[in-house]
Amino acid sequence: MSNLSPSGPPMAASPLTRAVLEIDAYAAGLGWDRPARLFALVDTARLRAQEPSLASQLGLGEEAATAYTPIEQEELPAGKPLDEFLGTIAWPDAVAGCALTVERLMLPPSAEASVPKDLDEAGLAAWVARHPERQEVRMTVAVLRDGAREAAIRLREKDSPTEVLTGPDLVPGLADALAATFAS
Repeated sequence: MSNLSPSGPPMAASPLTRAVLEIDAYAAGLGWDRPARLFALVDTARLRAQEPSLASQLGLGEEAATAYTPIEQEELPAGKPLDEFLGTIAWPDAVAGCALTVERLMLPPSAEASVPKDLDEAGLAAWVARHPERQEVRMTVAVLRDGAREAAIRLREKDSPTEVLTGPDLVPGLADALAATFAS
């Protein structure tokens, strides 16, 4: 388990947005071309009250201003499709939410019309990888048990904390998949 640095996101942002931006900053510090990373989001005050030694180990003293503490989980299994892996997760009650950071290639909406229709998934991935307008992005998506969602997208070509886009509906498919990990 590792805790992320307590510095960073603006205090005016919602608690979930701050958690997403904290995870984005952590991932940015690790650099690009990294595997997907999964995080449990735990209520910081509850963690301090119920697990004071763990909270202390994670540097979460009384001055910790974050509502959610991201705790990185074990490395995702190599070679297993992300949707299949997410389908195997069940979170304990102490986990308030979860987040995932993943890198992908994306095309602008203007390129959608030129996508060949007869490609399988591997062929499509290869076609996108060769497209001159492709963008490398890192997406960080978080969901809470109560249904709240937030996402951050960072373009590799604009790799700066001031260029990170945030919003609840930026990556709806991934948010849906993460929310399903809380379905009983």
